[in-house]
Amino acid sequence: MSETRLAEILGRLPGEPRVVASGNHVAPLHTLAVLDRSVAEYRLFMLNAPRGIPDREGVHYETAFVGAGMRWHPRLSYLPSRLSLVPALLHDRLPPDVVVLHTSRPSGGAVSLGVEVNILPAAVEAVRARGGLVIAQANRQMPVTHGDAVLPLDAVDHLLEVDEPLPATAPAEPDEVAAAIGARVAALVPPGATLQTGIGGIPDATLSALADRQGLRIWSEMFSDGVLALEKAGCLDREVPVTASFCFGSDELYDWVDGNPRVRMLRTEKTNDPALIARHPHLVSVNSALEVDLFAQANASRIGTRVHSGFGGQTDFIVGALHSPGGQAVIALRSWHPRADVSTVVPLLSGPVTSFQHSAIVTEQGCASVWGRDAVEQAQQLVDHAAHPDARDGLRAAGRRMGLPLR
Repeated sequence: MSETRLAEILGRLPGEPRVVASGNHVAPLHTLAVLDRSVAEYRLFMLNAPRGIPDREGVHYETAFVGAGMRWHPRLSYLPSRLSLVPALLHDRLPPDVVVLHTSRPSGGAVSLGVEVNILPAAVEAVRARGGLVIAQANRQMPVTHGDAVLPLDAVDHLLEVDEPLPATAPAEPDEVAAAIGARVAALVPPGATLQTGIGGIPDATLSALADRQGLRIWSEMFSDGVLALEKAGCLDREVPVTASFCFGSDELYDWVDGNPRVRMLRTEKTNDPALIARHPHLVSVNSALEVDLFAQANASRIGTRVHSGFGGQTDFIVGALHSPGGQAVIALRSWHPRADVSTVVPLLSGPVTSFQHSAIVTEQGCASVWGRDAVEQAQQLVDHAAHPDARDGLRAAGRRMGLPLR
């Protein structure tokens, strides 16, 4: 379909339609620009929206996980939700009128959602149930992936073809602090473990520190080049597919996932279902946080009262990992925030609790083992093994004032 014809169709949408679009690192920016020129007012729902999305009066943002393109925005409506429950939001509370996908080119009567499956199958089902539109930005350079990524063409109303490279990033060497944290987390991973990690220096450092292992498995919300490095090193169980809901990384990573039967992309309701996560023995979930407190609570979503990101899948995987036989839920973070120049271990969280009841809190200072310990022992572990030395005396004093008789 031509842009002109698509613009005419979109221009006939009534009222203030809700548009759900692919998010993370493959936002269909080309098609969203066409929509933005054609519709005076609309609500745009995306997860982890990148910079470059339409931004003007008349565009109201909605999300359950805030990305750089929406962060701190005055027209943002943030909807707190576990990622596993976002599909239910779209079916019940936030029914879409239009879904804009970033897909592969058609082949065999279908397109692939490629590197971003996530909540999109649920969004397509929800919009078709109410007679709305499904628009595919079909990109010649989008990798073809399997599993729930496959979408039959008869589920797509309009298709706009593009030929654009995907946003990519080359893997970087972790700095000294990230490498130390990664090594400490890797020491907690037993043989044959199933791993869930995110993106960034600490997850990459953790995976790099596992290069001497074998029989590892991946069941994660997302993955990046660290998983590819494990595959190349022969560390992954070849009998079990790498399973996730989206991925982001280098061009080499995209080439590897393209048409690869070793990679299985599933919808969020599966990858993030705590009950399904718990079925994997020795599942080690590695997540980060903005800060943790002496009660072993983690805040990964807000800075003070302002939302920074959101729950994401952290709560899903922490619950699932703790119910996994031999599983562990690890929070990994630097002991000192380099930009804010403050301790990340605090007496009491300055923002809401994102997650709690973890197995361990790991920093470059050490590993605080918190599972199965009473509140005082947890706090002592955090002060002695996770907090920065410059923060320990203040934490001890604050803990005593809160009724924790710390040494």
